[in-house]
Amino acid sequence: MRIALAQCVPGPRDVPGNLHRLDGFAAADTDLVVTPEMFLTGYAIGADAVRALAEPADGPSAAAVAALARRHSTAVLYGYPESDGGQVFNAVALIGPDGSRLAGYRKTHLFGELDRARFSAGADRPAVVELDGWRLGLLICYDVEFPEAVRDLALAGADAVLVPTANMTGYDRVPTTLVPARAYENQIYVGYANLTGAEAGLLYGGLSCVAGPDGADVARAGRGEELLHARLDRTALAASRRENPFLADRRPELYRRLTGR
Repeated sequence: MRIALAQCVPGPRDVPGNLHRLDGFAAADTDLVVTPEMFLTGYAIGADAVRALAEPADGPSAAAVAALARRHSTAVLYGYPESDGGQVFNAVALIGPDGSRLAGYRKTHLFGELDRARFSAGADRPAVVELDGWRLGLLICYDVEFPEAVRDLALAGADAVLVPTANMTGYDRVPTTLVPARAYENQIYVGYANLTGAEAGLLYGGLSCVAGPDGADVARAGRGEELLHARLDRTALAASRRENPFLADRRPELYRRLTGR
């Protein structure tokens, strides 16, 4: 599978402009485009703007993304604020190349007051969904810093975990250390799509990457804007899993304290 991570500057409060940018990303020669966290509206836009711009999962922006996915025959994973029952969630949606909604996910681990002042925490475990024969799991930003979240997706059969993020400078150890570790310890690919540039006093760190099951970079961006391309290789994944059978060698009976049981 060919994927492209759209490392870009934020477009605060500019949903039409961000949809236009997404149309350009989807025109690239790729099977799947992954945007950063809260791509459609910007991330650091304040609670009032988040609430004003939030849409239901089947809102007008979802219809616009479905149309561009069909037009380019490209799957799209994008971040947006989702409204539901008076609550707002930091969410992503995966749209197939035919425009169908394949999966949605709401961020479950909220990062400090930046998140808690604007969002409710998602309550559902992320699903694993199939696209072109690949089983994909979805997380958002801070979620990937919890090893249990990625391990849960690996145990559910994920071949790759995709992580839209808005990671700031000062937290480079996440893309440089934790993301490769999550890929290696779970024998999966991990794609981490970050913002770059500044927004409301935040400085985003870039360094978007795709880490392979051997823990090595398949592709890595620098600090600036870039549409980062990578290929997920089924043969390499199978070979790494044979060499490193971490999931098969687990002893769950020894780990019950991890869940308080």
